[in-house]
Amino acid sequence: MQAPIQTRAPLRIQSLPSASTLRFPLPFVVLPRTSRRLVRVRCCAAGGGGNGNNPRSPAQQQRRSYPFDEIEPRWQRYWEENRTFRTPDEVDTSKPKCYILDMFPYPSGAGLHVGHPLGYTATDILSRYKRMQGFNVLHPMGWDAFGLPAEQYAIETGTHPKITTKQNIERFRSQLKSLGFSYDWDREISTTEPEYYKWTQWIFLQLLKKGLAYQAEVPVNWCPALGTVLANEEVVNGVSERGGYPVIRKPMQQWMLKITAYADRLLEDLDELDWPDSIKEMQQNWIGRSEGAELKFSVVSTQGCEHGVELPVYTTRPDTIFGATYLVLAPEHHLLPSLISEAQRESVEEYRDLAAKKSELERTDLQKEKSGVFSGSYAKNPATGEVIPIWVADYVLGSYGTGAIMAVPAHDSRDHEFALKYNIPIIRVVSPFDESCNLGKPYLGDGVMVNSSNSVSGLNINGLSCKDAASEVINWLERTGYGKKKVNYKLRDWLFARQRYWGEPFPVIYLDDTGEVVPLPENELPLTLPELDDFTPTGTGEPPLAKATSWVQTMDPISGRPAKREMSTMPQWAGSCWYYLRFMDPKNSAALVGRAKEGYWGPVDIYVGGAEHSVLHLLYARFWHKVLYDIGVVSTKEPFRCLINQGLILGEVEYMAWRDQEGRLVSADSVSITGNHYQEKIPVDKVTKIGDFYVLKDNPDIRLVARAYKMSKSRGNVINPDDVVCEYGADSLRLYEMFMGPLRDSKTWSTGGIEGVHRFLGRTWRLIVGPPLLDGMYKDGTVATDDKPSFEQLRTLHKCIGKVVEEIQETRFNTGISAMMEFVNSAYKWDTCPKSIIEPFVLLLSPFAPHMAEELWFRLGHSNTLAYEHFPEDLSTRKTIGGSV
Repeated sequence: MQAPIQTRAPLRIQSLPSASTLRFPLPFVVLPRTSRRLVRVRCCAAGGGGNGNNPRSPAQQQRRSYPFDEIEPRWQRYWEENRTFRTPDEVDTSKPKCYILDMFPYPSGAGLHVGHPLGYTATDILSRYKRMQGFNVLHPMGWDAFGLPAEQYAIETGTHPKITTKQNIERFRSQLKSLGFSYDWDREISTTEPEYYKWTQWIFLQLLKKGLAYQAEVPVNWCPALGTVLANEEVVNGVSERGGYPVIRKPMQQWMLKITAYADRLLEDLDELDWPDSIKEMQQNWIGRSEGAELKFSVVSTQGCEHGVELPVYTTRPDTIFGATYLVLAPEHHLLPSLISEAQRESVEEYRDLAAKKSELERTDLQKEKSGVFSGSYAKNPATGEVIPIWVADYVLGSYGTGAIMAVPAHDSRDHEFALKYNIPIIRVVSPFDESCNLGKPYLGDGVMVNSSNSVSGLNINGLSCKDAASEVINWLERTGYGKKKVNYKLRDWLFARQRYWGEPFPVIYLDDTGEVVPLPENELPLTLPELDDFTPTGTGEPPLAKATSWVQTMDPISGRPAKREMSTMPQWAGSCWYYLRFMDPKNSAALVGRAKEGYWGPVDIYVGGAEHSVLHLLYARFWHKVLYDIGVVSTKEPFRCLINQGLILGEVEYMAWRDQEGRLVSADSVSITGNHYQEKIPVDKVTKIGDFYVLKDNPDIRLVARAYKMSKSRGNVINPDDVVCEYGADSLRLYEMFMGPLRDSKTWSTGGIEGVHRFLGRTWRLIVGPPLLDGMYKDGTVATDDKPSFEQLRTLHKCIGKVVEEIQETRFNTGISAMMEFVNSAYKWDTCPKSIIEPFVLLLSPFAPHMAEELWFRLGHSNTLAYEHFPEDLSTRKTIGGSV
């Protein structure tokens, strides 16, 4: 039986009526039957991708396999008005929970492209599924809205970043709602809201109390022409991205966070996480824990007389100490100015200036030619007693180890290349087990020590394995006082300040009379950003907040002494380090998160986002979480239990032909041997495939290059989801992105592919609703019968249930969709479609295509949303989804 319908006169309308005029007496909002049949929607579904004044073209009407443009706005409106997916503040904690979270998006002005919904659709499927399993589901959305892009736009246009950010958030929110995602919008947060960043500031104060926040002079990217400090992403090949002005590395007092104090825990606790091995490995490599030795090399004259200065050097290969034929200092090493001889001063200073213009990535690139300059000073190798030169080279970084290395060119590739270039001795001290090794190249493997004894120093490691020799050298260093065993990390403390406006203010002041740093009392939080009309750089190196003089000049709230506020702001990473906690308790004004709510909801069960955030965001969030764990704010050691990285969606395949200098077409397989050529893009309708290769239809001898590229405005291959929703509907977009291939793989967009999925949804619609009437409309209800299902129908259904259940569990959504397609193909062969078969199938479909499923569920006679119906079970095996997700 269908729900009773309010009687209304037939309506012929140009757009969907408002929900307020079409309300059921039940807790359910739909259109009257008459208006549902006669609706002609003249604008696109809620995504805003179409022009509301232009009716659909005949081609668009023909492409529409079912009335998605009527169904989707109706159900989106219903979900919003009924707050269908709201997670109550107080839940039944005896029920299992599942916290499913998308990585915090930055709301850019460009809005979404079709790559964004890939991960969002996956988490929506899982969230809808878990609700139907009876779980309490937390699935929120918010905005990581501070940061550089909004501020750059403000500088260029004069628009306040607060205004731009608000507009961008509204656009993103509208687009996400148009895709039918089941977010709990009551929990929406933004990092730019004072109610939120109050707690970001509070966390900083806790870091300060624990001695984990401190100030230090560190090198930053300084652009003299622009008069400002630039972020790393604003520097390209040593010049500013804006204007192309030279950028140098300049020391500046900055706030730092002591993440290195948590390095071992950040490594050890990775073992407890259900994360991809590749991501764990990237985190391990970034932390870069290594065991070795710290040695002391005495600075000497050419005659070996000591100058009373010692250079500490860290090495992971203390066994090769007898092969150290020179030292290398980083250009920024603090002792270097005192070691430069007068004869070398001009050369060294020139080299340092050049190095200051390079990024660390450029300096450590293994492919780049090594460069350096002799300092004019020498040191003594404590094992051999030999006097060796001290060089300066940019492939050594001041931020790693001690900023100095002992160079062993026979057993290190970089040192070997450098020694050959500058004619420095190369002494082999490791003999490989495999005598066929090429001894003309540096040998990096294990072996037996040779040329490694000195009676004066008392060290003899000849004949030992590398491992045993390293232990013996460390023992000798500690006995003689020349060094000690040392654990080192590539991980550096976190530079936690930006000389910018659009970020969280630091909750500290500096007393005018002493310069002492004084934290603000917690009851003074939040310290809000002052309103500024001018966000441009000051030109002096001071941050833009220096212009807010009345804000900067303040008083110590405790002593009443005059003081100044910190003028730098926190980096964009700050707000995204802990947002997952605020979603648990977003309205709490007394605490960052309530203990009971954190204890129930934490940790995040499923965290989905791009692999580009695999290091810094995840590492910083884990660090903050561990600090909060130590002070009793959270009850778990890790924030994210299971991590899933979705792949990229690339633009449509582009076909390129080659032409020679005379303009003649040349087959791609012969380009490499025929000289200079240029490429020409070929329209897809002129391309065909023969065997494994794409060729010109009119000239199959011309083989083409087929390649898909990452979507970008510059290539003109960005697909706007608004347009896809307008042409095919949100359910088609959702289903297609899941059908393209495994979630974790990169995939290529194909308009032909989405048309195929759209046709499948149309077939599903007609299977259950019936064929269209002569006027193109569909009758009410469905063609499902009350017949008893046959054994074959039951077998087909439960085969589909078992497959969909399994594939959702393993996030193999594409094969789950294939199972539903097989079901529909089979069902078209039946004489009747029993309701007892069709209803479970609609529930199976609902996480993937929720708008259509809700409409079909209603037509099947149900008055309430299916969002909390019980998900079907495979009765043949009693299998229900559980473990993996």
